[in-house]
Amino acid sequence: MEAQVVIEPLIKDPTLIFFVVLLIILLAPIVMSKLRIPHIIGMVLAGVLIGEHGLNLLQRDISFEVFGQVGLYYIMFLAGLEMDMESVKKNSKRLLIFGLLTCIVPLVLTYLMSISILGYSGQASFLLGCIMASNTLVAYPIIGRYGLQQNSSVMISVGSSMLSLFMALVMLAGLVGSFSPDSGFLFWVFFLFKIAVFCAGSILLIPRLARYFLRRYSDAVMQYIFVISVMFLSAALSAFIGLEGIFGAFFSGLILNRYIPHVSPLMNRTEFIGNAIFIPYFLIGVGMLINLNTLADGAEIWGIVLLIAFIGTFGKALAAYISALLFKLTKAEGHMMFGLTSAHAAGAIAMVMVGRRLLMDDGTALADDNMLNGVVIMILVTCIISTMMTEKASKEIVFSERAVPDMKKPQQDDEKIMVCVKYPEIAPQLLELAQLTRNQKLKRELVALNVVYDGENSAHEREQGMRLLEQLQRQASASEMQVQTQVRLATNIANGIKHAFRESGCSEIVMGMHVHTEVTKKFWGEFIQSLYNGLNRQILLMRFTQPLSTLRRIQVAVPSRAEFEPGFNRWLERLCRFACQLDCRIQFHGRHESLTLIEQYVNNQHPSVRAEYTYMAHWNELPQLASHIGTDNLLVVVTARKGTISYKAALDRLPDELTKYFSGTNLMIIFPDQYGNTKEEKMSFTEAQHHEENSIYDTLMNWINKKRV
Repeated sequence: MEAQVVIEPLIKDPTLIFFVVLLIILLAPIVMSKLRIPHIIGMVLAGVLIGEHGLNLLQRDISFEVFGQVGLYYIMFLAGLEMDMESVKKNSKRLLIFGLLTCIVPLVLTYLMSISILGYSGQASFLLGCIMASNTLVAYPIIGRYGLQQNSSVMISVGSSMLSLFMALVMLAGLVGSFSPDSGFLFWVFFLFKIAVFCAGSILLIPRLARYFLRRYSDAVMQYIFVISVMFLSAALSAFIGLEGIFGAFFSGLILNRYIPHVSPLMNRTEFIGNAIFIPYFLIGVGMLINLNTLADGAEIWGIVLLIAFIGTFGKALAAYISALLFKLTKAEGHMMFGLTSAHAAGAIAMVMVGRRLLMDDGTALADDNMLNGVVIMILVTCIISTMMTEKASKEIVFSERAVPDMKKPQQDDEKIMVCVKYPEIAPQLLELAQLTRNQKLKRELVALNVVYDGENSAHEREQGMRLLEQLQRQASASEMQVQTQVRLATNIANGIKHAFRESGCSEIVMGMHVHTEVTKKFWGEFIQSLYNGLNRQILLMRFTQPLSTLRRIQVAVPSRAEFEPGFNRWLERLCRFACQLDCRIQFHGRHESLTLIEQYVNNQHPSVRAEYTYMAHWNELPQLASHIGTDNLLVVVTARKGTISYKAALDRLPDELTKYFSGTNLMIIFPDQYGNTKEEKMSFTEAQHHEENSIYDTLMNWINKKRV
């Protein structure tokens, strides 16, 4: 018998190993964002690439075992911490029904399919059923963008996800217990007794410990260490009584849920450390176990992969639509329930890794390579389906149920305008613009901000910024207007603006487009794209070619469905004030639905404004406005961020069209208010911080189109 040849990995030095892992953690989100693939899959695929079945750069040594185990517990602990316990209380009856259906239906279908078609054993089939019974709320951030957190179908889906995951982990714990050598009747009685004692003890002791410690010690490090110690103690005790450690980690997260608010610094630190190091380490380690070469073995493995993905997804769909019928919900809400509960993520990998450690009588792992590969590909498929269905359902619910705001009742004004200034050439005009659009009756102060890059010339640039703000202060004093000035140092200009915006409690930003083309040739400049992607409040960008007082007409391009955006009233109010102060005509171009509401608002709130309304069938007609824009006109483009109701693919061409057709035009671009918190206030590994604006597919299509020309 020939000895098996073991090929040594290319990198053995611990320092280089850690560097390679950090490089993957850094680059994987960037690459996956370009490919529009979930970041979790990126980490797993990176592990495949560097592992022994790929380029054999690294060996899956003890560091991957230790860090991976911590990451495994971290995933389940964060899942418990992030559960919305209030939704459970508000929809307990419906939640219980849907939770049972979305757990049991996929489990039964997957179990029957696994035994009858795939030929797995009963225990392996039950493991696969448990994996499909659970789900992860991968698509939940989409809900925030549409402001549907309080929708009944959303609250039911969130609560049922918690219930289905809890039930799946309990059943998984029972499966692990069945591998005990003396698993007779008395064993199961004693096993259930140990589970009851563990749960009761945790519920009684952990809250008391948490209250005692968190009240008496405010040190950030000590609080974090306490929370993580509770997680590991719970996981260790869970493993000691025969349960799997991930159940203990999840259960401790559920108990600590109320003591760690979702927006607290402690929650931020807990998520940050786990998402930055431990969870990626675990996912990379999982990828190193996967052998994609088996996919070339024939149609059998592809059949397994497709069946796992299809049956699990079909089971979730069946449970969602049956529940929607029982609860007499709309078709769109049924789509929402299916979209939110159909995705699987790191929790599925955590459960299949438990199966990898359980050995059958013949010495093989309960979860074989085919099951591991199938679960990984199933995660990719379900994440895509979940995202698409949730996006579709969100739009349907918004269009069918959300009432358009009453134009007769002005909304409560939280106005506080921030003026971001950098270039002395346009700073006075920006302040004048803010003055013309502000509510004169409120008499609130403006905030003038100058952010300086913290580099070698920061001291000199800070002095220039202070002189510029002093000039604006004098300009404001002449108009009897109060201005709060601030110079801020930052290593990232966009982050500096965002932090100052929140600290000052501002409602919107007025800023100019860059004027020094030698600094950057990009249309948006160096940081504006990062700013509007990371801040969900109104941003008004201005390009001046002549003084504001000489303007005679304002031409406004309004995208379809703009009336459904939460910031619709705000930008419309600002433009009406602007036109009224300048005593010039304002002409709106858009669809009939939008124009009707705009006309109603103008007539009710600003009857003195001389407004005109012109039908524009499609956003592709925007370049045709160039022939109607005079030198004394201002073009206002109301745009939208990606993933919002009024966003359309044609908006991606906006920079090119404005450069080509409106190069010498007075220009204002408005990014309206949106629903949801800023990305920095919410962090999870499924909704990572980094998002590429353009995908690799967009870049490829642009390159092909240029070659055709």
